[in-house]
Amino acid sequence: MSTNWHPAGTLSDITDDQPLSAKIEGREVGVYMVEGSYYALEDVCPHAYALLSQGFVEGDEIECPLHGAKFHIPSGRCTKEPGGRDLKSFPVRVEGDTVLVGLD
Repeated sequence: MSTNWHPAGTLSDITDDQPLSAKIEGREVGVYMVEGSYYALEDVCPHAYALLSQGFVEGDEIECPLHGAKFHIPSGRCTKEPGGRDLKSFPVRVEGDTVLVGLD
């Protein structure tokens, strides 16, 4: 199955402590920068509807703004409940100043 790449934003839209929230093909996606690398995760907390990209970035984790669930940004792994499950992650690539997220 091939990956379809979609523009999510620009490099200037993302900092270590401020992720980018994008709606791509009807999916809420959060794009993060951790130590110079870019990662994309589903942006809706599986516990209760909240955009994780509006949460709190601490190192390589994002904390849900509603109930404090935490997820490891590079892997999507739930590291603190009440997350309920791991997040789906998506490939990211940068072309020029554009950040692209791969959806299959």
